[in-house]
Amino acid sequence: MRVDVGSWTLRTKLERLIAAAALVMVVVWPTFGGSYWTHQILIETFLFGVAAASLIFLSAYGGMVSLGQTALFGIAGVIIGNLATKGGPGGTSKGLHLGWDPTVALVLAIVLTTAIGLIFGAVASRSAGIYFLMITLTYSVIVNLTLGSVTKISGFSGIGGINRYTPGWIGDIQAHPTRLYYVALIVALAVYVLIRYIVRTPFGLTLQGVRDEPVRMASLGYNVPLHRTLAFGFAAFLASLSGILYVWWSGQIAPGNVDLGQTVDLLVIAVIGGLVRIEGAWVGAFVFVVMQNYITSNTHIPGLGFGGTLFGGSFNTIIGIIFLAIVLVSPDGLLGLWERILDTGRRLHLRGAPPSQPELPEPVN
Repeated sequence: MRVDVGSWTLRTKLERLIAAAALVMVVVWPTFGGSYWTHQILIETFLFGVAAASLIFLSAYGGMVSLGQTALFGIAGVIIGNLATKGGPGGTSKGLHLGWDPTVALVLAIVLTTAIGLIFGAVASRSAGIYFLMITLTYSVIVNLTLGSVTKISGFSGIGGINRYTPGWIGDIQAHPTRLYYVALIVALAVYVLIRYIVRTPFGLTLQGVRDEPVRMASLGYNVPLHRTLAFGFAAFLASLSGILYVWWSGQIAPGNVDLGQTVDLLVIAVIGGLVRIEGAWVGAFVFVVMQNYITSNTHIPGLGFGGTLFGGSFNTIIGIIFLAIVLVSPDGLLGLWERILDTGRRLHLRGAPPSQPELPEPVN
């Protein structure tokens, strides 16, 4: 099979140029952009992109589509909410309100969520396909019902005021919300770089072998369930970062944030962006958040009948139709569509190019 190195290099350069331009734009956006997009659209894009990246990592490199990432997202938020908040007049009615140092609470929330993720992964590691999907969906249901039923740690009203208890090295994000913007941006970039590094390590390469040929990898002496468990634990670590960013941004966590609807929303984000590339996590998150914030019962595009006229004004209906269209046109999401467009352009270019002349053999003296 002949690889078109020139075309691949051109595509890589183009994608890197677009990524660099996007990075420069988001870095300077708080200075020149609007407050609503800074503190609503883009922060949500960063944090939900991290959660979707944990799902895409498992799918793209481990062959495991998990519906448990939203549960882990919520577990991290509940842990930090219980540990960091304080009771009394300035506190909230639900939760333990232990009043621990926010930095300690942050570290423990990440560590405990990762440990729970390892347990979840160990239980599900010997299953595959639809069985793995259903087991992880069960995790989300259990976490949602537990948070709602155990009022000591949450209750259906949840824990509020969490964004008042951030580490000192971050500062007061209520008075200076741009700080959270840059924290979320740095975390998103760090997660992307970390995933790209992990998949190139011996563990990451072995995990991809487990994804493609689990029986053969087991016959070669690799512990397939262990690799799947460790991958799930790493994905839980990523989901915990997203959950912490979320409670710092919204100020609260409740069972409604990890219910079945939110679980499906995270899967929709990943599928819209593309389950085959990590970059799709933030592409899908951006598209989903923009639609979520701008498509309402009053949404109407003149002359096209969109919004309340054609779709009944339901965001779920509209996102469902868009989701279906993306899946039908490009099963690999928007990034898959992007690659198809580039491949089509390359084929058209090669079709119009003059045929290359065969090389003549060197004369023999």
